[in-house]
Amino acid sequence: MHTQSHSSELPAVAHFGRRKIAPRACIADSKEHISKFLRDALEELGFIAGDCAPDDDVPRLLAERLPDLFVLGLSAGGIAASLTLEALAASAFDGKVLVFGQRSSPMVAAILALGEELGLSMLPLLPTPFRDSDLRERVALLLPMEAPPSPPVHVAEALHARWLELWYQPKIDIRSLTLNGAEALVRMRHPTWGIVPPACFIPDADDPHFGALSDFVMAQAGHDWRYFFEEYGPLSLSINLPLGYFRDPAAIETLSRHLPKHPAFEGLIVEINAPELVQNLPLATKIARALQLHNIGTSIDNVGAEWPMLLMLEEFPFVEIKVDRAFVTGCADDRLKQATCRRIIELADRTGARTVAEGVETRTDFLTARELGFDTVQGFFFAKPMEPHKFARRVLGKPVIIQE
Repeated sequence: MHTQSHSSELPAVAHFGRRKIAPRACIADSKEHISKFLRDALEELGFIAGDCAPDDDVPRLLAERLPDLFVLGLSAGGIAASLTLEALAASAFDGKVLVFGQRSSPMVAAILALGEELGLSMLPLLPTPFRDSDLRERVALLLPMEAPPSPPVHVAEALHARWLELWYQPKIDIRSLTLNGAEALVRMRHPTWGIVPPACFIPDADDPHFGALSDFVMAQAGHDWRYFFEEYGPLSLSINLPLGYFRDPAAIETLSRHLPKHPAFEGLIVEINAPELVQNLPLATKIARALQLHNIGTSIDNVGAEWPMLLMLEEFPFVEIKVDRAFVTGCADDRLKQATCRRIIELADRTGARTVAEGVETRTDFLTARELGFDTVQGFFFAKPMEPHKFARRVLGKPVIIQE
């Protein structure tokens, strides 16, 4: 017996104090692509998910990982599935068991009946093919009910433990509907809290560990660009850094050292938050000019009510203006939002910067953004942020599909 080695294996059992918050799921199916799909779907729901090989030692697996949910596929046949259920029962597994398979298959009925006979807590069958809503309905009672504290862990500990990752969200050309780049967004994969958003752990810009976090983002973005390039070709990437980071005289040189030294690399975009940028326009302009010399463009992120301040600039060394989601989401039915978007687009047209509509959540948002004249769109309507391999598999090399 052995435990399958996999980068998405469940981490060893861990608790925050005495509470185990993020539920754990273990997926047992002989078809790797099915296991991978279920891992992705469960992680998006808030689980810490991993898989196990058909010949795993189930008692030892349960002792090491303590899953709350055991997801059992029938690809290996009914005999293998029945042996797994018997091993779960012998180990006094007190979590839930979710079987997935074709509803009409006699084998499915037999496996569900066996689970009940063994005293296991069986969830209703997840019939294949299934939708995300079907999976959510089956596991609703196990979903996290408590949000992680802020912060759940110090960023220095997260860096040391290698819990941090970069996830990517596509930026779509609004006219051609082709991929126009991707924004890198930092996430924490905490062993107890699961996937933690940056608002819960990003330190203030003056925190002594912020430099190390920025170094991680820059180095990881360079590493991921090489992976994307080798698998699918070059891709324009954006990262987020505060203006305060560049008060360090060595910051730009440090950033440039992390850039890929490859002829296909077309440069990096650094996004700086608009409220911080407009508070120190002279410094921001100076930094943007200096970054240009290193093949790095500067984007003004989350532009909203402060946009008139940008009119004060005599020169405009910024390559991109991203309009805050607060002025994009639902703009089809809000004339004030539309008016703000138009003014910002007019500013960008005069300065030669391209515009990005953030927070495009619906088809109506997309159509309105296109009518207003944005260059690029970004939002859940096209894709949520996702880890690099999922981003590559779902986004790169595939056409953009507009949902009806």
